[in-house]
Amino acid sequence: MVPFLGILFTSFQFPQEHILHMSIATAMSTIFFTSIASVIAQQKKKMIRWDVVLALAPGIIFGGILISISIFSALKGPMLTVVFVAFQLFTAFQMLANKKPKPSRVLPGRLGLFGAGSCIGGLSSLVGAGGGFISVPFMTWCNVPIHYAVATSSALGFPIALASSIGYVVSGMQIDNLPPYSFGFIYLPALLCISAMSMLSAPIGVRISHRLHHVHLRRMFACVLILIASYMLFKAFGTTAFH
Repeated sequence: MVPFLGILFTSFQFPQEHILHMSIATAMSTIFFTSIASVIAQQKKKMIRWDVVLALAPGIIFGGILISISIFSALKGPMLTVVFVAFQLFTAFQMLANKKPKPSRVLPGRLGLFGAGSCIGGLSSLVGAGGGFISVPFMTWCNVPIHYAVATSSALGFPIALASSIGYVVSGMQIDNLPPYSFGFIYLPALLCISAMSMLSAPIGVRISHRLHHVHLRRMFACVLILIASYMLFKAFGTTAFH
C-alpha cells in the first residue's frame, strides 16, 4: 500500500518532502478498518491467541504513539525509506531461512511481551506496516504455529493502527503545506476508499491463507516483503518520486 500511495500522491503533485510520510500514515490508518474485518474472519476459525494480543497491546500502544509523534516526522524521505526497506528485507530473509526455534522456547512473560510490543508498535508506526512483519516472525520464533501467528497479528493490527494514527495526526498538525482533506499526515479520501475495499477483501485473504500449507504461506509472505522492499528502494533512489 505504501508504494501504491506514493505513486498516487506523486501524480497528485503533493509536496515531495511529505509524500512518503503521508503514504505511510494513510496506509497504517487503513489497517484500523482492515483489522476489524480480518479479526471477524479469523475469530470464526478460532485461530487468534487472545492471551498474546492482550499481553502485547499495552506495549504496542506505548511504542506506536511515542515513535509516531517523535521520530517519524523528523526523518527525511530517503532515510525513512532505508529504515522501511531494512526491516522488510530482514524479516523476509529470516522467514525464508526457516530456522527452527528451540523446542523449549516459549513466549516471554508479561514484561518481555510489553518490551516486544513496544518494539512492534514503534517500528510499525515508523514504516507503516500492520505489525505482521515483526509480530509473525517473533511469534513463530517462540514456537507459535504460523497460522496462529498470522491470525493473532491481524488482531494486533487494531492497537497498532490506533496508536500510530494518533501520532500521525498530532505530528502532522504541525505541518503547514499539507494538501486539502489531510488530517495530520493522513489523507482522508484515500483512507475512506482503501478501507472500504479492504474490509470487503480481507475475509477472502483469510480463507485463502487457511487453505495454504504453512511452508507455502511463509514463503509467500517473505516474497511479498522482498518485492515491496525492492520497489521502495527503486522509487527512493532510482527516481525522485520519494525525495
